[in-house]
Amino acid sequence: MGEFDTATENAALKAAIVARVEREGGITFRDFMAMALYGPGLGYYESQRETVGRGGDYLTSPEVSALFGAMVGRQLREMWEVQGKPGRFQVVEVGAGPGRLCHDVMRWALRTAQALAGSIDYVLVETSAAMVERQKRLLADDRLSDSVRWSEALPDRVTGCILSNELLDAMPVHRVAVENGRLREVFVTWDGSGFSEELREPSTSAIGEYFERIKVIPREGCRAEVNLEAVRWMHEAGRAMERGFVMTFDYGYEAEQMYAPWRTDGTLLCFYRHNPSHDLYVRIGRQDMTAHVDFTSVRRAGEEAGLRTLGLVSQSEFLVRLGIMEAIAPPGEGETDMEEYVARRRAVMELLDPGGLGRIRVLVQAKGVESASLTGLKGDDDA
Repeated sequence: MGEFDTATENAALKAAIVARVEREGGITFRDFMAMALYGPGLGYYESQRETVGRGGDYLTSPEVSALFGAMVGRQLREMWEVQGKPGRFQVVEVGAGPGRLCHDVMRWALRTAQALAGSIDYVLVETSAAMVERQKRLLADDRLSDSVRWSEALPDRVTGCILSNELLDAMPVHRVAVENGRLREVFVTWDGSGFSEELREPSTSAIGEYFERIKVIPREGCRAEVNLEAVRWMHEAGRAMERGFVMTFDYGYEAEQMYAPWRTDGTLLCFYRHNPSHDLYVRIGRQDMTAHVDFTSVRRAGEEAGLRTLGLVSQSEFLVRLGIMEAIAPPGEGETDMEEYVARRRAVMELLDPGGLGRIRVLVQAKGVESASLTGLKGDDDA
């Protein structure tokens, strides 16, 4: 690895941010976060570094085990069946990262659900050229690339399922606070030696309207995040869906928990080599930034776009109901591969961990589907 790869800060990206801040006299935190993560050719997600996985900065469910992709595959198969097993079933995954979920879903389908595999039209929606190359390399290894195509935007009309895994929590957010009873927004400034923050009038009326809709507002003195892009994205997904499902995996809360009085500093976190941090202005371009999702606003946005909410459950509940515990049945007589058993058990426990990946929420919404009782959403009485 070269010097650029091992540096703990992207000097060119920091200089570009400082230049913009000085030119404009301060920028919203949302714009700072957008440049840090997605700045063309320089941002965190634009780099060639390994960001996801055990060798990166954070871990997502597909990186833990192919069992996650198999369970998602089971739910997709049920969605396909609910829609009458169409000959063309679109699976549109947005923000797929390295492409591991797509890889595991398609491999599972080709091995255990050939009829579904023959119907799937898998589309990866990705705007980062660097990420597209990583996805193509991964899928080429198992000769899966022929079953997948790429797009820079959501298709106009989708019949099947629009899928995302930890997409919304990576979108740039506005940071706000209530000061003397007034809603204010965090702006980022530069004092010549470091970044600092100022509270100013909100940059857009959409922030105030956001809180008016959910009837909740942060307590005096508390910092909080507003993810307007997540709301816009769900509107777009709902409009694009002609018939089928929108399935969203992400960390988050309902609005009352998201903006609870005791949550004094919001949910924004940075991750560098799997270590969390609240320092937003170091390791620019080298650390991930993420904020939890307000599922009340996201769910309502989907409903406003014509989607019907089927359920919101934890990932732990979702995976258990789809049968992930089958993977850790004790080895039977004559079973010698204890190493495989132990590895699977470790992976299942990690995916179900209520303090980690297990607390991810799974939101499923539908359009044009009259009857849709999905196994991943069923309660104990229904299972």
